[in-house]
Amino acid sequence: MLTRETIITRNEYLDEPIVPPRDASDAIAPVAGHGLFDNVLQQFNAAADLIRLDRNVRKILARTKNEIVVNFPVRMDNGDVEVFTGYRVQHNDTLGPFKGGLRFHPDVNLDEVRALAAWMTWKCALVGVPFGGAKGGIQIDPARYSIGERERITRRFAFALGDNIGPEYDIPAPDVNTNAQIMAWFMDTYLSTVPPHQRQNCIHVVTGKPIELGGSAGREKATGQGVAVAVQCWYEDHGLPLRDATFMVQGFGNVGSWAARQLAALGARLVAVEDVTGAVANPSGLDIDALLAYVRTHGGVARFPGGAFADHIMFMNTPADIFVPAAMENQITAETAPWLKARLVAEGANGPTDPAGDAILRARGIGVLPDILANAGGVIVSYFEWLQNKRRESWDLKEVDGQLRRKLIAAYEQVRAKATELKTDWRTAAYVVALSRLEKVYLERGIFP
Repeated sequence: MLTRETIITRNEYLDEPIVPPRDASDAIAPVAGHGLFDNVLQQFNAAADLIRLDRNVRKILARTKNEIVVNFPVRMDNGDVEVFTGYRVQHNDTLGPFKGGLRFHPDVNLDEVRALAAWMTWKCALVGVPFGGAKGGIQIDPARYSIGERERITRRFAFALGDNIGPEYDIPAPDVNTNAQIMAWFMDTYLSTVPPHQRQNCIHVVTGKPIELGGSAGREKATGQGVAVAVQCWYEDHGLPLRDATFMVQGFGNVGSWAARQLAALGARLVAVEDVTGAVANPSGLDIDALLAYVRTHGGVARFPGGAFADHIMFMNTPADIFVPAAMENQITAETAPWLKARLVAEGANGPTDPAGDAILRARGIGVLPDILANAGGVIVSYFEWLQNKRRESWDLKEVDGQLRRKLIAAYEQVRAKATELKTDWRTAAYVVALSRLEKVYLERGIFP
């Protein structure tokens, strides 16, 4: 079902004669004006140079496969019609169906979605999940719309995407400002477009659904839980006690709040939190349960009575052993990286550190658990949900948690070993593990025709 509003750009692989590389690195040049995807290409090129990635595979992986842009009308509560712009970028499906979240945010744009889709490809390859990378979203501030309007926007977006989404082709999931309810509306809309006798075989068209509709136990906390598992592994590796370690979290939505709860359960102490409303700090520790209740009532952490006010600069300068950026991209930069007083950055968000900030963290000896490792818990449990739906099974929380932990620890150990072997930083090592797997598949399968 391809609607008139759908515009598709397809990148054809290797549609030109093979020529020798112009320079030794054969690096894919960043696209002018595309800042976030620039970051992806810089990280990609660093790892590809290090392992001398096959140059034809490099051409493929440096580009997205499909980019879908849809403009669709929705009637508002007052009777007016607004036209929204939505995106779905499918980066690579060599390892399996496209997989990636949908975000609702006013800053969503094609460059951002392009970068996030590529990061998902690396993430799935790193943790051994048989999915490819995709990402999508709508350029919208959901707070401006009623529940009914958000439902109609979601359903109209799902319909506009048409056959570009499917349970064996491209499987969305929650992301920034989306949740299980959004996934339920998206799934229901998709199911209405398939024959009735096929609908029960298609509920895995999305993951992150409500449990009653086929969602998985543990999916809501999975990304934050994965951050905590990675931090625990790092602390054990370095012979450091996590109990009584201090940490700060940027972003107190799903990922940040669950990371805080999981780290607190391991004995660490939350000393500062920042979200879009402001920041609060308390060196003696913030009461996480009280903070969660406050946020549910007041919509953010600002003016939480259990801590003192902090602005962004004060927050970034807060002394803490661990910093968990779990908000948006490009938060640790050449300007902000010198402010951090942490020994470890555990990236709960995608792309929170730009290349300049990364270089400063390395120079300062601050450890980094890169995003494609640290926040992979979400896609791992999404895979478990997808499997449960396909098999008509329901796993209990203990099984989900155990499987999640095993997969993350295995990926962590592979990155650690590769960083030691190549004497490189952990981000580059994580990319090397992922790219090596993708390269092997391409070289074994060949390029059609």
